[in-house]
Amino acid sequence: MNTTDLTQTPIHADGSFEVHLQKSGQTLKVGKEQSILNALQDAGHEVPFSCSQGVCGTCLTQVVAGTPDHWDMYLTPEEQEANNQMLICCSRSQTARLVLDL
Repeated sequence: MNTTDLTQTPIHADGSFEVHLQKSGQTLKVGKEQSILNALQDAGHEVPFSCSQGVCGTCLTQVVAGTPDHWDMYLTPEEQEANNQMLICCSRSQTARLVLDL
């Protein structure tokens, strides 16, 4: 049995990570060249978004566990440091797993 907590483990060497959706229980793999938003859309999830550049805040999502890698221009530095929300259109993960409130 593997008891490694992936929300505390650095991202995979190939740049991929997984996103676990807390409400649905589904886990998705996010590739190096893929956004979390694209991975969700590919899996059939409808998530609100608009600019897809981390500016508008439409895709703001609560983070339950793991550490986001913030690439947006919407959150303040203090909000980014709190690591409890992220813009899934452009931001990625610093840990092998993110758990999102979706």
